Amino acid sequence: MEYKIGHLKVQIFKIKNREGFAAVCCDHLTEGQNLEQAYERMRKALRRTNKSIK
Repeated sequence: MEYKIGHLKVQIFKIKNREGFAAVCCDHLTEGQNLEQAYERMRKALRRTNKSIK
C-alpha cells in the first residue's frame, strides 16, 4: 500500500515470517503491529529527521 506524508511517498507492507507491518520512506524503516501504528511511527521518524537537518 502506498500512502503520503506531505509530498513523500510511504510504502507500507506486511512483513513475511513476522507479525506486523513495516513502512519505508526516505531511507527510514519503521515497524508496527498494524498499518496505523507503522504509519504514525514513520511520521515521527520523518519529523525528527527534518528537525535535525535545519
